[in-house]
Amino acid sequence: MVLQRELKLDDYITILRRRIWFLIIPAITLSVGAYVLACYLPTRYISETVVLVQEQRVPEDYVRSVVEGDLSGRLATMQEQIFSRMRLQQIIEKLGLYREEIGKRPMEDLVDRLRKSITVSAVRPMAETHADGLPGFTIDVTASRPVLAQQICTEITSLFLQQNVVLRAERAEDTTQFISSQLADSKARLDEQDAKLADFQRKYTGSLPDEAQTNFSWLSSLSAQLDSVNQAIDRAHQDRIFLESNLNTQLNAAKTAQSGTNPDTLGQQMAALEQQLTVLRSRYTDEYPDVIRLKADIASLQRRMKAEGAAVNAPSVDKFDHAGSVPDSPQIQQLRAQIYQLDVTIREKSNEQARIQQKIEQLQSRLELTPEVEQQYKALTRDYQTALGFYNDLLRKQSDSEMATDLEKRQEGEQFRVLDPPSLPQKPSFPNRPKFAVGGLMGGLALGGLIGFLLEFKDTSLRTERDVEMVLKLPTLATIPMVPMEAPARKNGRQTLSLQNRPDSMQIDAGV
Repeated sequence: MVLQRELKLDDYITILRRRIWFLIIPAITLSVGAYVLACYLPTRYISETVVLVQEQRVPEDYVRSVVEGDLSGRLATMQEQIFSRMRLQQIIEKLGLYREEIGKRPMEDLVDRLRKSITVSAVRPMAETHADGLPGFTIDVTASRPVLAQQICTEITSLFLQQNVVLRAERAEDTTQFISSQLADSKARLDEQDAKLADFQRKYTGSLPDEAQTNFSWLSSLSAQLDSVNQAIDRAHQDRIFLESNLNTQLNAAKTAQSGTNPDTLGQQMAALEQQLTVLRSRYTDEYPDVIRLKADIASLQRRMKAEGAAVNAPSVDKFDHAGSVPDSPQIQQLRAQIYQLDVTIREKSNEQARIQQKIEQLQSRLELTPEVEQQYKALTRDYQTALGFYNDLLRKQSDSEMATDLEKRQEGEQFRVLDPPSLPQKPSFPNRPKFAVGGLMGGLALGGLIGFLLEFKDTSLRTERDVEMVLKLPTLATIPMVPMEAPARKNGRQTLSLQNRPDSMQIDAGV
């Protein structure tokens, strides 16, 4: 009935006093039972070691490690490899574990039992350090004997150290081989691009974009040479005309001297002098000495012709036969030699003019082809530069990988270092008898409290004024104090309760 109303501290104390043995007896019984049970359970010992991750000795600014990635992932990989059936079976056979069960139970079960007894946990860095990497890890091994736990822990730790060295060396070697194969392929592609570029350069020699400025310079130079040759040819033609005029004059003079007096001699001389003057004026100004001299000769000849009454117009020199029987004078021979030399010069200059024009046409065709060639050349050059850059990058990576591989072989890279060797446990980790006893005590108290709660829940006794008021819904007018009772006496099937002889006592009969 008490539990059906609001309880106060006095109520809890009253219930505790009334039900105290329901707490004490289960608590003592379960505590002692748990302790005794712990004494009969098989003992377990834990050997523990701490392995730290030691950074490589050479700074990464000089040699960068090729074994990258999260250490937690590599640690998980090594754990799977070490916890394989083959490795753990070797440890079982080496240390003689589970001798009484070998042959009776499958090896897989024994390996799985050993695997479950090993725990690898990472050591987390302190929050104050703000470190990203994993500083180390711990290895815990549980066994039935202290020495056996230490031996197994030593074997597992040794396997982790060896596996780390082997794994890093294999990864470094695999990286180096991969880069070497990629470098060989890259070199083949680079040689192919180089051959294509060389063939293209040989095919379009002179039309390449780099040669455009040179072609323009050559074109300007050849144009200047062509102008010079053209001027030389013009001068040679003018000189030849002048020399032919002198030759005709000399021939006419020689023919006149051979035939005596000739009324047409003065006219022929006048025509020759005027022809020479025309030639000289086409080349020189009127202040040129030869022009002045010819003008003076023409004026003198005109006065002479007027005096002799000779005709002004004279027949052409070509009408005379130069093949006379009289040998030519030295002046005529010299003029003929000069004319021949001018003919040779004109032929040479004409040939040179043709060669220069041919070169100019070649340069012009190259310049016209340059834009198309430049487009193809840029594409080939871009592919070549890409292949060259990729090859140089792989070459640098191969050098770095080879140094990193050599670093791993020397075991100067990142290594595992045992901070604390596997411990020899002095006391068992299981069962912990005090904890078992405390657990039994707490369980007994909980059981006793549950029993007391159930008893109080089923108890319908009215023990206080509040219980009466709650049931009757009426106020209490008076109460009868509790007095010690004598032993009940049975009479005629009824039980009589006698109260002590007190002034305020009364007798109450209750039927059973």
